[in-house]
Amino acid sequence: MTGSNRTGRRSRLSSLIPAGALVAAAALGTAGLSAGAANASSNATTHAAFVADPASTVNTLVMTSGGGNDFPGADSPFGMVQWSPDSVSGRNAGGGYDYSDNQTRGFSLTHMAGPGCGAMGDIPILPMTGALPSGDPGVHDESIDHGSELGNAGYYTVKTGSNPVKTELTTTAHTGMARFTFPSTSQADVLLKLLDSQNGTTASSAQLVGGNEVTGSVTSGGFCGETGSYTLHFDMVFDQSFTSASQVVTESGQPGPNSVFLQFNAGSNQVVQARVGISYVSAANASANLAAENSGFNFSSVQTANHTAWNAQLNKIQIAGGTSTQQQLFYTSLYHALLHPNTVTDVNGQYMGFDNAVHTAPSGHQQYDQFSGWDVYKGQTQLEAMVDPSIASDAAQSLVNDYAQGGTFPQWGFMNFYNWVMDGDPATAAISNYYAFGGKNFDTATALSDMLTEATTNNNVRRGTSLENSYGYLPSDLYTGSLGCCNVRDTASSLIEYDNADFALSKFALAQGDTANSVKFNIRANNWKHIFNPANDLLNPVQSNGTFDSINTGTTTGFTESTAAQNRFDVGFDQPALAALYGGNSAINSALDYYFQTFNSTNSDQSFLSNEVDLGTPWFYDWTGEPSHTQSVVNRVLNQLYQDTPAGFPNNDDLGTMSSQYVWGALGMYPVTPGSADLAFNSPLFTQAIVHLDSGSNITINAPAASASNYYVQSLTVNGTSSTHTWLPASTWQAGVTLNFTLGSSASSWGTATGDAPPAYDQSGTSNSGPITSGIAGKCVDDSSRNTANGTKIQLWTCNGSVAQQFTVNSNGSLGVMGKCMDVTSGGTANGTLIQLYDCNNTGSQVWQQQSNGSLLNPQSGKCLDDPNSSTTDGTQLQIYTCNGTNAQKWTLP
Repeated sequence: MTGSNRTGRRSRLSSLIPAGALVAAAALGTAGLSAGAANASSNATTHAAFVADPASTVNTLVMTSGGGNDFPGADSPFGMVQWSPDSVSGRNAGGGYDYSDNQTRGFSLTHMAGPGCGAMGDIPILPMTGALPSGDPGVHDESIDHGSELGNAGYYTVKTGSNPVKTELTTTAHTGMARFTFPSTSQADVLLKLLDSQNGTTASSAQLVGGNEVTGSVTSGGFCGETGSYTLHFDMVFDQSFTSASQVVTESGQPGPNSVFLQFNAGSNQVVQARVGISYVSAANASANLAAENSGFNFSSVQTANHTAWNAQLNKIQIAGGTSTQQQLFYTSLYHALLHPNTVTDVNGQYMGFDNAVHTAPSGHQQYDQFSGWDVYKGQTQLEAMVDPSIASDAAQSLVNDYAQGGTFPQWGFMNFYNWVMDGDPATAAISNYYAFGGKNFDTATALSDMLTEATTNNNVRRGTSLENSYGYLPSDLYTGSLGCCNVRDTASSLIEYDNADFALSKFALAQGDTANSVKFNIRANNWKHIFNPANDLLNPVQSNGTFDSINTGTTTGFTESTAAQNRFDVGFDQPALAALYGGNSAINSALDYYFQTFNSTNSDQSFLSNEVDLGTPWFYDWTGEPSHTQSVVNRVLNQLYQDTPAGFPNNDDLGTMSSQYVWGALGMYPVTPGSADLAFNSPLFTQAIVHLDSGSNITINAPAASASNYYVQSLTVNGTSSTHTWLPASTWQAGVTLNFTLGSSASSWGTATGDAPPAYDQSGTSNSGPITSGIAGKCVDDSSRNTANGTKIQLWTCNGSVAQQFTVNSNGSLGVMGKCMDVTSGGTANGTLIQLYDCNNTGSQVWQQQSNGSLLNPQSGKCLDDPNSSTTDGTQLQIYTCNGTNAQKWTLP
């Protein structure tokens, strides 16, 4: 669906509805879902009850310590405001908060969930008692009482200070509301710390308006060392008048006031409420946002509306059974997955674009920022689109808008500027994911055009494109210096990321009817084969002369946030090809079994499933005949790697990406293949789950025997029909489906037959590939030096299993290798005409027919593929010659 259909559609982002209207709207949505669930489960009366109130089941303190970097405060689904505490040591944590710290800097208005770099934390607001602190009040902190701390979806509370002040927080999409309960005192204080954003503040302003209002702005940025900045405007109104108010400037030369110190008399009325609107465009918009969404001082009403909005989203996936801990982990994970990206659109439709100009979104649509590209395309984008395709559509359009305004897709888009902190072209994969999972209401034509440009000629993101086109990989000795830029590094990892993006682009192009580009980028997506080293079974950085760099499983050079071992299985669209190169299913399954003995191994030869590089790899066994191993590994991951505690996850949540892994795993399926909505099975964690699709159809997952010991699939029915397939086609679940799993305590043979595996894609869309062996023992047809240039000689070489010897038998009679075809030079017909590598072109020069005596006939010339003089010398270039039936002309196709 193109952009012409985008205007006028009513937004379904429930948290963007003004607070007064939100309660009724969201309540109706929840009631509708409950009725649907009742109908869907009418034949499953033995199942436990569904979780009644998912928003209350959420525990926002999970993942706030020990590396998770999530924030515990109040937010709305995909909202602009995240009003949450900041701890002193949290300056070193991406989310601004660490539960293990007993000191708080205050409660700031903006946060991100689990980024790897510090960000936002704008305007910490610190309630306290007594006189203005001496010295610089902007660095004053208060103790935090974790025993009083509680957070669920849309609500947070805690007590701070030695003379405790109770703080309660809630939000709408563009506003926040606080309720401070002070001890009885005439010196009840609220300190606005203007210069205390997590990465510092380069400018600030504040104005006191009347006797109960403060407006102003702060400018910050510096995300992951990037120079870009943004300005946050705010308008904060209190329900009591100040007894005193002052702006504090502690030293000359500052970019503005350090803080604003407000004092109230809480002698008779100990509760002071504040409501605040923010905008990234203007002060007027901040005030307008506040007036539109939060014009009164009824904290409970706003909290209830937010709670209901969260239930409307969370109830789109209902669960029954499991333990209370598993239920809490599931809904906390789903909550984290629905926090980002954030709307940056004000209620009047204005937002700040990537060209630093103000734009207006079409009515009913939102512009979204905070796009953690390298992370979210492996699970979060797909989950977002399945739960709310309208938001996913706007997120896809937002990326297209970013391209129009800034000249490229963001690799890691923070606010309205680019950050080059990670590898690859993840926006291409993300847009393809959004579309595949139902987020289709965006300008798909422009999106495809942008993707193609970025993948071919616009090298702002894919700075290795010209090298990849020349070599078929990214040479490790050339991808530095003047050819490298902007923290793009690690040639092996970058190639894998490019391949993932290319495959996603291939799927998206096919969906738009562009068959030619679909085939082209399917072929290029298989360039990972060019760096497979059969000597060590690793994806191995390669130099421009074709020499593999010397590495081992623990090598980190050439690999992003990982080792060589932790990149070798990251081929999400052609697992059988990797298995074949590895030596077959048995060999690779054995390697996988060792690999998954541990799940959080940094710089080692075992898995790193707390980081994105490994996401999807536990499902590899579905392709290699041992799906029970996937079932075991994923079950252990869910129960060992994720814990219902602040320190319950050892690594960054990365804007809900790692939380999404839990949600998918608990449902019993995962979107392994980029750009595809096919789902690979593990086994369900809960006795029943229902996913309510936007179309009105449901995915109903029944597993009545699911338990701590029963996680092996014994059998499955799909819509009542027995199935041994280890995957669920997109067309099946999108039409609505009922899955009935029979689970047991021991592995079964379910799903182990060859035809049970999910689809995989090689250069031609088939799996008929392998070596062409010679009639001369031990020799194979080979692409010289794994080169991809036209004219490269096709030679005889000792069989070694390398990608240079992996030929695909295409349906048109051609033999493909390295993305090109085996070709008779210049269409020659004379004896001795040499054989070369050349672009596949459907000419007679590239047609080869197997004869009954084993020869390969080129019909155009009437000659056969020949090893000159029956040579056994490696490097001998092959030719055509009069067919003679000798061993020099006998070849065995894959």
